[in-house]
Amino acid sequence: MSNKPRIIAAIDMGSSKIATLVSQVAVDAVTGETSVNIVGASQVESKGIKKGQIVDIEEAVEATILSIEAAERMAGYNLETAYVAMGGAHIHSQNSHGVVAVSDPNDEISQNDVDRVIEAASAVSLPVSREIIFVVPREFIVDGEPGVKDAVGMSGVRLEVDTHIVSAASSALKNARKAINEVGVEVEEVVFSGMASAEAILTSTEKELGCLLIDIGGGTTSIAAYIDGAIAYSGVIPIGAKNVTNDLAIGLRVSLETAEKIKIALSAKKKDEESDEMDLESLGVTEIKKISKKTLLEGIIRPRLNEIFSMVKIELEREGLLNRFPSGAVVTGGGAETAGVIDSAKRVLSVPVRIGVPRGVGGLIDDIITPAFATSIGLLLYGAKAKPVENLTSFAKKMKLPSVGVFGKIIDGIKNLLP
Repeated sequence: MSNKPRIIAAIDMGSSKIATLVSQVAVDAVTGETSVNIVGASQVESKGIKKGQIVDIEEAVEATILSIEAAERMAGYNLETAYVAMGGAHIHSQNSHGVVAVSDPNDEISQNDVDRVIEAASAVSLPVSREIIFVVPREFIVDGEPGVKDAVGMSGVRLEVDTHIVSAASSALKNARKAINEVGVEVEEVVFSGMASAEAILTSTEKELGCLLIDIGGGTTSIAAYIDGAIAYSGVIPIGAKNVTNDLAIGLRVSLETAEKIKIALSAKKKDEESDEMDLESLGVTEIKKISKKTLLEGIIRPRLNEIFSMVKIELEREGLLNRFPSGAVVTGGGAETAGVIDSAKRVLSVPVRIGVPRGVGGLIDDIITPAFATSIGLLLYGAKAKPVENLTSFAKKMKLPSVGVFGKIIDGIKNLLP
């Protein structure tokens, strides 16, 4: 038997598409296992959004309404809240450390102590124009002993925590919330797109050994680096799969629509095909009849992919993380299906590389179990793990306290203070 299912929705407002997923989340009363079944899905062409940021609020609202209403019709539900993915070059991250004395006279660490130490680590200096969207505890240190994942119930007099903090531009957050609120949907929580994708793509073993997630979207590429089971770095590069399309359009002197057709067709070609020529007439392309696949790959697509992965490498070198991924790199997002992406990533990063396909959900999944929906599916899995906090999210915002993601630490602390 299962308890009554919760309805959880995810909205990914990307540069190329706005995707909305609706799911039923149920917990088995016997095994305690959580199941996420998708009951509604939609995607519409993105409008008013460039490089992960809203540049035309009216167009963004219009496209968001179309996406949400289509998913609602399929699911048969009117959405009230949704988890929202946030990307864009305005996303910044930093690691922070917090220390508190354990308050219990018997030296046993309580949930209140954990809340206080996370709050202490979250007290970082940020410009007025920025807002914390995510605080993730990486590890706890009890009386100098590191590596503690859950400190509640342990004995100690001094509690420390290493956290990973993600912040975003306040204006970008306000615009995203406004676009979704216009549809009558409240934002449950904003989640960094790279971390959302990691929920659906990476295994616990990969995170523990050290793994790099690269989510290539339309206008941006999100990075999430995991070491010892916790996120160590996150960031966004302002280049994505649309840049490959633009390069094709310029190099071949064709329209963007034609360039996109050629890119998709080339990516779908099998490696064992002997012919090097692509017949473009079958795609409805009139500008060019035939072209060499090698010319496209070596001359146009690979240089841009190399640039993307080189920028990723530079970010990792700056953080001192480049050689800390025994599990290699996982490439996902719509751009992961671009021809030559694995070879390019291997060459530049010098690590094993695989394409990440989302997992962990059931239901209406035939058309969405693709890298392009990694962020949306990850949001659903994230929401399924999060504890229902009723209407405390808005209260936390008024108090200017950050949400702490899956762990729910700070919001839970507020909940305990309420009568």
